[in-house]
Amino acid sequence: MLKRLWTDRRGATAIEYGLIAALISLAAIIAFQMLGLSLVDTLNTLTNAMRGH
Repeated sequence: MLKRLWTDRRGATAIEYGLIAALISLAAIIAFQMLGLSLVDTLNTLTNAMRGH
């Protein structure tokens, strides 16, 4: 039973996907800050564009 638990990779894969998502989020936040973009302004612009304003 312990050997089976030790060789099970499903948990490791979930952790890897979580780390990838965290790194992508961090990169997006840093990019917004470096470009001087406000996330609220960007989301408002997207919302208005989707509404047709």
